[in-house]
Amino acid sequence: MTEPAFSETFIEVDHYQVSKYNQNAPGDVFYSQKDAQTGRIITALSDGLGSGIKAGVLATLTSTMITKFIMNNIHIKKSAEIIMNTLPVSKELGISYATFTAVEINKDSTINIVEYDNPPYILLREDHVYEPEKQIIPFERENKETGPEIPTILSYSSFTAKPKDRIVFFSDGVTQAGLGEANTPGGWGRAAAQRFILETVYNDPDISARDLSCALIQEALRYHNFKAKDDASCAVVYFRRPRDLLIITGPPWQAENDKVFAEIWKNFSGKKIISGGTTAKILERELNLEINYKDNEHNYDFPAESKMEGADMVTEGILTLAAVADILEDSTKADKKNKTALRMVELFLSCDRLHFVVGTKINDANYDPSMPVELEIRRNVVRRLARVLEAKYIKEVELRFF
Repeated sequence: MTEPAFSETFIEVDHYQVSKYNQNAPGDVFYSQKDAQTGRIITALSDGLGSGIKAGVLATLTSTMITKFIMNNIHIKKSAEIIMNTLPVSKELGISYATFTAVEINKDSTINIVEYDNPPYILLREDHVYEPEKQIIPFERENKETGPEIPTILSYSSFTAKPKDRIVFFSDGVTQAGLGEANTPGGWGRAAAQRFILETVYNDPDISARDLSCALIQEALRYHNFKAKDDASCAVVYFRRPRDLLIITGPPWQAENDKVFAEIWKNFSGKKIISGGTTAKILERELNLEINYKDNEHNYDFPAESKMEGADMVTEGILTLAAVADILEDSTKADKKNKTALRMVELFLSCDRLHFVVGTKINDANYDPSMPVELEIRRNVVRRLARVLEAKYIKEVELRFF
């Protein structure tokens, strides 16, 4: 990972979901994968029949399989047909045990979408809903004994996305919110969800994919007094200008590169983090700025933040970066007392392109054999961060070592 050629349109993909009330495991599954070579992104949302673990297993199989098929260059329609021939069918209801929406996003912004039994996706363009032409494909299983008695319907559409487009797709836990209630006997419905999305984007034109998906789910929950009667999930694909973040960490191997660090810092347009006490002192000296060092009054187990003009964060180095990597890999590892690491995670996830400028001089304080094995040297921690940010969070990452 050196310097990738970043495009000027960033594709933000994110989602939000809640499980059925009193269910620990969600029956909806969202899965996304990016091809580092081509920049192609495949994402899928599957809704398992019912709720709980069984529904979740079937939805997991469906979303991961169709994503892998498309990623391996099986046409999206053919991939959907394979899945529909494979899915088990409920004998009682005569329907498949999982529904799905799969979205293929190519580097040139051409979009291919297949839908099976999920509510139709919504495409927002220039403050209104744009309806692409859809091909409706009747489908019958190859094995008639395992399939429903009537043909099922597969929907396919293809279009070229434009800057500021948003593709919003969700499970029927959204459209059926409030089902049977006095004010919404037939459920909240797609039309009402569409109006809410339009209003939300009108009020906040730059709302992120995650915040929009979260807002929709929270609105749907209102119709059940915030106790969901079904799993509810929403995913958003947002085409917009990228948000950049610079992270400078560690002193450079050669002292003459101190000035290079300062120039990179001055010329960068976006949010900025200094990670490491020595790094902070270098920039303080080279930029002729003053760092306001804070005492850690409340929690001595975790390093405190400092302040410097032009910096969004000034933190300790390896310990904080390693904690951030832990949280990004597994959010259950998050220690709520480590507010510095949690805030850095928020900054990482709020940006699209992360530029790491990494000094490779070993800090003797962090190269003590008596310290834990997990306390890796800076270069390895940063590479670990890059891997999880690219693979799990579909971020673009640039690493530069000095």
